[in-house]
Amino acid sequence: MLTTKAVGDEGEARALAHLQRAGLELVERNYRVARGPRARGGEIDLVLRARDGTLVFVEVRKRAAAAYGGAAASVSYGKQRSLVLAAQHYLRRYSTPPPCRFDVVAIDGERLEWLAGAFNAA
Repeated sequence: MLTTKAVGDEGEARALAHLQRAGLELVERNYRVARGPRARGGEIDLVLRARDGTLVFVEVRKRAAAAYGGAAASVSYGKQRSLVLAAQHYLRRYSTPPPCRFDVVAIDGERLEWLAGAFNAA
């Protein structure tokens, strides 16, 4: 039986391979930022660069089946806010931040769906 982490790692590897086949280049994996000792920060599963230079922050969600709205529906408003927080922190390394977007790769069972521009930072 696979652990939750192993299932997540497998989903990220599958998503990464799919995105690389589509022409995106891996910049960083599992970028984490802490907000403080009692407040959770955020984690970005994959940071990639598109051919046009856009930085793509990717959240990978994997579910055994599409019940209860499936993997895509599990990216709640709170999860989006923590991803935005982590992305803002990540972008501090650039004097002039590149264009960026937030994508979701939803894996329900064997079905993989790439949602480019799934949500906005605003």
